Amino acid sequence: MATPHTGLHKMKKRKDGNKMIYVVKAGDTAASIAAEYGVSADRLVYDNQIRNETSLVVGQALLILIPEIVHQVMPGETLTRIAAAYGVTVTDIIRNNPFILDSGILGTGETLVIRYRPEEEGEGYENPRVLNGYLYPFAEGYIIGQSMPYLTGMYLFSYGFTLDGALILPAGQENWLMMAKTLGVERVLVLTPLTESGTFNSNQVSALVNDPQLQETLTQNLLEEMEKQGYGALDVDFEFVPPKDRDAYVEFLRRLTERMHAAGYPVSVALVPKTSDDQQGDLYQGIDYGAIGEVADSVLVMAYEWGYTFGPPMAVAPLDQVTRVVDYAVSRIAPAKIDLGIPNYGYDWQLPYERGASRARVLGNVEAVYLAARTGSEIQFDEQALSPYFYYTENGREHMVWFEDVRSMRERFRLIARYGLRGAGYWNLMRPFRANWLLWNATFRTVPGETAG
Repeated sequence: MATPHTGLHKMKKRKDGNKMIYVVKAGDTAASIAAEYGVSADRLVYDNQIRNETSLVVGQALLILIPEIVHQVMPGETLTRIAAAYGVTVTDIIRNNPFILDSGILGTGETLVIRYRPEEEGEGYENPRVLNGYLYPFAEGYIIGQSMPYLTGMYLFSYGFTLDGALILPAGQENWLMMAKTLGVERVLVLTPLTESGTFNSNQVSALVNDPQLQETLTQNLLEEMEKQGYGALDVDFEFVPPKDRDAYVEFLRRLTERMHAAGYPVSVALVPKTSDDQQGDLYQGIDYGAIGEVADSVLVMAYEWGYTFGPPMAVAPLDQVTRVVDYAVSRIAPAKIDLGIPNYGYDWQLPYERGASRARVLGNVEAVYLAARTGSEIQFDEQALSPYFYYTENGREHMVWFEDVRSMRERFRLIARYGLRGAGYWNLMRPFRANWLLWNATFRTVPGETAG
């Protein structure tokens, strides 16, 4: 197969050539779709991580990026020189041409995309936008490498603490801290109520927020670790805050933020997806959106897990429900402080679902399409949840899979723009989804002549 970028300079101009997303029909091939839009079939396959041209799935959504400005590499040219000529950054070029990182070589004659056409007239929202992502230290490097060039912040999950204020450190974080530093990505320390046994404990939260001395010790240890490891910010991710500790939690965040600010560190706080002040349930009652929004520099609204491991089959983040959460969030917190949490995964349920007995299997979004191709399934799209799904049968048992594709991601990006949110935060970066990062980059694009910021 030719390299992914081959043929971009031979692009044909079409009246409808700015369409970004194409849904596969019966009989389509990567070559036929590419020919219809005048783009490189190799790049179409690369961008969408298609295994081979015969593995397209009816109903599959493909990202089609139409180059607007391209550059053919001349002998002796470097990325720095090319970027300067177009008034963009080297990072901008890498984001538009991620295969550069795969090969590590810039060859004479290669065609680089300097800028893609926006999807529609008026699209291409103000850049920069904040794009953060969580990762575990045991992540696979090649997968993280696909997302890292697009990130604003890398949230390392996670540090815990003991009841004497000592930090419980994640093993193996050094490689990711170094990669983030090299690529200019903010390194963010994530603090959770993780215990020495490796479990999350709400009693740990209660003990901390009601003990000023424990807070002081933990805060000092955090400051020392952040300086030692080169972290640039702190993220607090406490779930199941006991309702009785609602106010104490806010006061803990206030004192912690004051100390962090004095040392030059911003603080973000992860919030469960509420839709009202008085929403019932242990997950919600201990979280005061308004008060936390006043204290924190930014918040991440974890708008996912409607469909979850032990629940019935449904979209992980149905857009109608996500919109309700955002409506509430912006009524309590300045939109410019809010990052929308986005899931980078789906679930596979065996049917029939049995409450208390069924357990869904987590899978990646690209993996879901591969599964649909292997089982001969057709992908459907729910017009209320604005999420894709499909059924398949294996070993005599029917399954249902809900996942994300570029259609569902595009709707979230539009939601971010419509509400004027600060940006997005992905849970998590552990599974590949190249088309997603390219779509983000094309949606919140940098105009040549401006810097990426």
